[in-house]
Amino acid sequence: MNKHKLLFFCIVIFGLQTAWSQPLNRSTAKTNITLAEARFDSMDYYNSLDYYMKYQEDNKKDLSIQVKIAELNFILRDYKKAATWYAKVFNKDKKGEFAASRFNYAKALKMEEQYEDAILQFSEFASSTTDPVLKKLAEVEIKGCQMAPKMQPNSRLKVENLGKNVNKATTEASPFITPDGNEMYYASLNSDSAITMDGKVKDYHLKIYNSKRDGDKWAPGTLLSDQVNREDFHTGNACVSKDGKRMYFTRALLTGNMVTESKIYVATLGGEGWGAVKEVSGINGDFISKHPMTGELFGKEVLFFVSNMPGGIGGLDIYYANYKSDDAFSDPVNLGPSINTVGDEISPFYKDGKLYFSSDGYPGLGGFDIFSSTWNGTGWSAPANMGKGFNSSVDDMYFTIDKDGYNGLFVSNRPGGRSLKSKTCCDDIYSSTIEKFKAAVNTLVFDASSGKVVQGYDAQLVEMTGGKMGVTETKNSGKTNAVNFPLVLEKSYGIIINKAGYYPDTVMGINTVALLKDENFERKINLKPKEPEFEIYSTEEPIRLNNIYYDYNDDKILPSAEGDLGLVFDLMKQYPDMVIELSSHTDARGDDDYNMKLSQRRANSAKTWLVKKGIVAERIQAVGYGESKILNKCQNDVECTDDEHRFNRRTEVKIISGPTSIKIEKKRLKGSKEEGSVIEKPKPTPSPTGATLLKFDATSHNYGVIPYKDKRSFTFNFTNVSNVDVEIDLCNACDCMTLDWTKGIIKPGGKGSIKTVLDTTPKSKGEDVDDNINVILQNMDPVKKTPIIYQLGYKAKVK
Repeated sequence: MNKHKLLFFCIVIFGLQTAWSQPLNRSTAKTNITLAEARFDSMDYYNSLDYYMKYQEDNKKDLSIQVKIAELNFILRDYKKAATWYAKVFNKDKKGEFAASRFNYAKALKMEEQYEDAILQFSEFASSTTDPVLKKLAEVEIKGCQMAPKMQPNSRLKVENLGKNVNKATTEASPFITPDGNEMYYASLNSDSAITMDGKVKDYHLKIYNSKRDGDKWAPGTLLSDQVNREDFHTGNACVSKDGKRMYFTRALLTGNMVTESKIYVATLGGEGWGAVKEVSGINGDFISKHPMTGELFGKEVLFFVSNMPGGIGGLDIYYANYKSDDAFSDPVNLGPSINTVGDEISPFYKDGKLYFSSDGYPGLGGFDIFSSTWNGTGWSAPANMGKGFNSSVDDMYFTIDKDGYNGLFVSNRPGGRSLKSKTCCDDIYSSTIEKFKAAVNTLVFDASSGKVVQGYDAQLVEMTGGKMGVTETKNSGKTNAVNFPLVLEKSYGIIINKAGYYPDTVMGINTVALLKDENFERKINLKPKEPEFEIYSTEEPIRLNNIYYDYNDDKILPSAEGDLGLVFDLMKQYPDMVIELSSHTDARGDDDYNMKLSQRRANSAKTWLVKKGIVAERIQAVGYGESKILNKCQNDVECTDDEHRFNRRTEVKIISGPTSIKIEKKRLKGSKEEGSVIEKPKPTPSPTGATLLKFDATSHNYGVIPYKDKRSFTFNFTNVSNVDVEIDLCNACDCMTLDWTKGIIKPGGKGSIKTVLDTTPKSKGEDVDDNINVILQNMDPVKKTPIIYQLGYKAKVK
């Protein structure tokens, strides 16, 4: 029943006629049946069918012959004739002698889109068979027949036959499109006529061709060298590695129409094209290995492939093996029941964490349907049917797409292609083009306390890839509370909202992957106003007065400095027992002794200003340090701009006695001249792009099964493994999560934690929780000019 499943590349090779001479007179029935059985045993199905048909002309009541004819038409993919012959058999088979053939009868009806009749036949087969695998497959087929009439085609999908330049009347298989979409490798018999095995035809094998895009069409294929297309072997299933230097492909031997040997090889790209072919070790054996496809799992290069090696789940399963060298891979690993079924899985194609493959073990429209599954870092998502257009009532496989994901190729024997025999006998290559959807996101920001709109905020759109920030764009809302960003498809995004006087907030989980319609995402953000905050300054900790600068070689207090000295005056009044050191510093230009005296004069000038305001002189010690404490690179003989030198011409305040610490409101210390800020707290040093700052003991946690309206806690611990100060600005997650994290500066080598409490009250019973905690640092990426973000994953099951 399932002999067709091991056909080379799942296609039919046909027209292999025997060279036996035929007698001039009509052959006898005995001769016909003898030849039919002999041709069937040697898997020469077309000739076998011819002889069975001749024999049946004289034996019209022999149901066993009619079953053979039906079976051969099914194998040769003439589903209309197969269904007709099966119907003749089952209309007369009152004793159920041929019940085992009912599965293929139902399948033929399904291929002809006679779904209701197919359901009846599958149901009858399922109720009578004692084979658990076939019973399960019949049940899957019933679901497919029920699904197919309801499934609507994708209105944005355009499917076209590649035409005569590529597709011949015989068969084409296994297209592979290069990332730029302008080049294709494929296998073909490259013949528009039947191949007759008369001893004269030497070369009747599938071979790999290369075709280049010519505008909207593909140019006729160019045959690859005989180093790849070896004589006497069928060659196909080509795929090219990510670096473009290796081609993996399959060589197979056929007996009749059936694969009896199939192994995977690799060719290396050289100055004269593909050559230096070697058999790949680790994944070949005394079994079928085919359909190689390069990919990546767990951060390592792997090779996906198809095999019927012992220990699998179905007939043909998809495996992967880790890359060791160009021609060597580790022991194969079955992708498991999340992908493989008791049926057959074939033709894997991997792109950016997504696996496309064909299967007859999931509910589908026809025979082999194309499915997709996404890798989340630890496992595969449930395979999703690609839908009508990609899939038809017959076989659809070998899906491949370009780097943008909108233009692809696949193989199908759907009606309308180029066929030498029946309308569904032979495979052609088809192109698929998806019209791009349009996507955008609109942010609306409100005050969390009053509910009023917030205007003039900054919205920063960030592209998220693997939990890391990518390309960014920043917009200001101006006199409105709305910002709109157009989005690129097949991406994930987050938005960071900043507004003076408010805590920043983030919106994650904006996803344009696999959109099925135009989408305008709307996100409402409630910003929490900041409460007055204070900086604590202790004894011996200098408070830098940013705006008390001096002109070169001068000790006069500039008007811009009076605001800062006013703050010092306020502090002296607030803490009447406080005695301070008021120190002055110069830049490195000029004589060292002169600079020391100049700095002392400047310190005295600042002290004089405060004394004139009413501060007792004994509470202020004026000290000049000259150029002994330069803050930047501008030492002696170093060329610097005036602004760089000006940075060193400063005044600082240090508590000498009185209070051990003082509090200063943060809102006065932002460093903005417009707001009269006068003191700056040193910020954490930016880290180099891509540098690791925090190392977490765990980057994800599974809380397990949690009863509804119950809580579970977990603490993520981390270490600052960098050589710069780090500070967490904000942590956020869903409304089911309460977070408390280490505040303030974390020195190099220092440790911290993020304490989490997961509350299932906002969730639903039976819900699977799978989300992220966003850890946003004050540290900025110096190139991208965006905060550095870490993502911690968490999962739970609500009971």
